[in-house]
Amino acid sequence: MRVFLDLGWFFKQEKKAYIFGVFILLVVAFLQLVPPKIIGAVADHIKGGTVTKGLLIEWGMILVFVAVTMYVLRYYWRIMIFGSSVKLSKILRNRLYHHFTNMSPAFYQKSRIGDLMAHATNDLQAIQQTAGAGVLTLVDSLSTGGFVIIAMALTISWKLTLICLIPMPFMAILTSWFGTMLHKSFYKAQEAFSSLNDKTQESISGIKVIKTFGQEKEEIEDFRKQSEDVVQKNIVVAKIDSLYDPTISIIVGISFFLAIVFGAKYVLAGELTIGQLISFTTYLGLLIWPMLAFGWLFNIVERGRASYDRVKTLLSVKVDISDDNQAINVVPQGDIKYEINEFTYPDETEPILKNISFKLHKGETLGVVGKTGSGKTTLIKLLLREFEGYNGHILFGGRTLQEYKLEKLREAIGYVPQDHFLFSSTIAENISFTNPCADRNEIEEAARLANIHEDIKQFTYGYETIVGERGVSLSGGQKQRISIARALLMDPEVLVLDDSLSAVDAKTEEAILSALRQNREGKTTIITSHRLSAIQHANLIIVLEDGWIKERGTHDELMAHDGWYKEMYLRQQLEELVEHGGH
Repeated sequence: MRVFLDLGWFFKQEKKAYIFGVFILLVVAFLQLVPPKIIGAVADHIKGGTVTKGLLIEWGMILVFVAVTMYVLRYYWRIMIFGSSVKLSKILRNRLYHHFTNMSPAFYQKSRIGDLMAHATNDLQAIQQTAGAGVLTLVDSLSTGGFVIIAMALTISWKLTLICLIPMPFMAILTSWFGTMLHKSFYKAQEAFSSLNDKTQESISGIKVIKTFGQEKEEIEDFRKQSEDVVQKNIVVAKIDSLYDPTISIIVGISFFLAIVFGAKYVLAGELTIGQLISFTTYLGLLIWPMLAFGWLFNIVERGRASYDRVKTLLSVKVDISDDNQAINVVPQGDIKYEINEFTYPDETEPILKNISFKLHKGETLGVVGKTGSGKTTLIKLLLREFEGYNGHILFGGRTLQEYKLEKLREAIGYVPQDHFLFSSTIAENISFTNPCADRNEIEEAARLANIHEDIKQFTYGYETIVGERGVSLSGGQKQRISIARALLMDPEVLVLDDSLSAVDAKTEEAILSALRQNREGKTTIITSHRLSAIQHANLIIVLEDGWIKERGTHDELMAHDGWYKEMYLRQQLEELVEHGGH
């Protein structure tokens, strides 16, 4: 029952609803004692020949009143208790979502998306059941069972009551044992479901790759194996769960047997009347539900405890990048200066950046080039504070990045990543994501700057075209340009294009860069690229190799030296010439 203590914070928050709901449950449990008592009294009057029409009408009216009252009260306790449990699910879901949005990329490198989704669905459903059906079964089993036992002992026979309760301790021992096994098994079943969820999410997201390489059969077989594992682990849970009802039924059956044997003996001895024995066995019948509910309670509680432990573990993961207590609430602007001696990714041993030192003045353009894996994107991620823990500092407007609130720092930076993510909504909504208040003219102007406006006009529904999840209905170049338009709409102090022109042709690239130079005068731009034509106009170009700055300067300065930049630039120019047939 530890999960109820863990959820104590919520029960305190919703104490009025739960207190009212529990009170109604107690009233309903008490009212259930009335019908068996009336049945016993009627039986004795029939035997004695004293029953009358008026008496039957009176008892009938009492039964109708009790039935209607219980009907109304059961409606309200459901609203109180089940309604509150839905609130718990909402609170935990919001906490999880807020937690997810605050976590850094390092967290998502270690966590599986399918597992996170399972926490926010299956686990929350199990916890909600605990705060709803769990509370119901706890209160109902204890109150109904308690009232029935008291009524049996005080109004009929305490000796017969004690005899019939002899098997009950065995039931408590067995259900507790089943509960321990159920907790372990359900935890494993939830983990298996998380793995299957993750597999499904990855397979659907990567369906193009799967089909391209003809791996459908292998993926189907892998999915079948994981699905079978989920089934087997849930069958284990079901097997343990299935032990509850038969065990309780056997215990209750033994109690009935004892009631009939010893009850008949007491009737023959004149200690009980036939009516009292009938009332007693009817009360004993009312004990079946509390006993079954008690077994069901263990089932619900152990499932809820396993799920709440999983959610607590997830929420306990600390946010590794957060605002400093003295952080200022100002959008940064000004020069950007890197002074990084060394940076190593978490859980890695080799540094990815070493001795990085340069200054970019406000309004200038920085070009970053180098081989794949040289550290270009890492350089950008540190500016965005996606990672920290480096030896050195990065200054923005004369202050370190940590001196600004994270929200304000990122308001200053319009980032277009290599992996372009578009939401399953309209093109207009995707572009206006960074500025939801933007009107259609502003959205179209951003699209013109990104050289995507004419393409959008060709679509059947124009800017209202639904692009599909992750932009599956668009070409790579179109997704890139919509992502650029999205970043431009926020009119950032710093625009970062992280290899964001790789999928467009040279003519489109030049048109985009020309528009940026004209419309972003006085604002800083950072471009990483493998194609050197995208950065040759930059005020400063740095060439990275294995995390070091191998070369630096303007395009003309670098072309004056026989280094990697000159060699690569001439090679790309030759490749472009060959592609155009030597013209």
